[in-house]
Amino acid sequence: MPKDRRSPGPAPRALPDGLDEVDQELVRLLAADGRMPNNALAEATGIAPSTCLTRVRSLRERGVIRGFHADVDLGAVGRPLQALIAIRIGAHSRDEIDRFRTKVPALPGVLSLFHVSGANDYLLHVSAASPDGLREFVLDHLTADPAVVHAETSLIFEHVRGTNGA
Repeated sequence: MPKDRRSPGPAPRALPDGLDEVDQELVRLLAADGRMPNNALAEATGIAPSTCLTRVRSLRERGVIRGFHADVDLGAVGRPLQALIAIRIGAHSRDEIDRFRTKVPALPGVLSLFHVSGANDYLLHVSAASPDGLREFVLDHLTADPAVVHAETSLIFEHVRGTNGA
């Protein structure tokens, strides 16, 4: 069985968020490639594969890694148009916000919902097959919603995924 290849010495330094440097590196590597095999992760971080498997399992159990996701080419699945929609909610009651937060992520074409500060309450990232499809989405699901008092749509011309998100 391979041994841990880190040089002997002091224990890894714990970072403020409770993750040591090896955990941080595992998170960084998996954020870049969620399908990276355990042996490659172990090699890249200088730890034994069994240790690597245990650490990744622990990161998942602690909620540091919440899941693994496919980076889908939206054009290839017939939804090439993307937009960010700034939304203002009228009544800020807990029930109304909870209803909105539960409903919106399940709508067709919704990629992400962000609760934000400032003039708007939410930013909604959506994809659609066409401009008409986007207009129908806004009319059917947002302007018709009694909680929504304002929705402003901005088309996304290009989306470049960040490389240092972890």
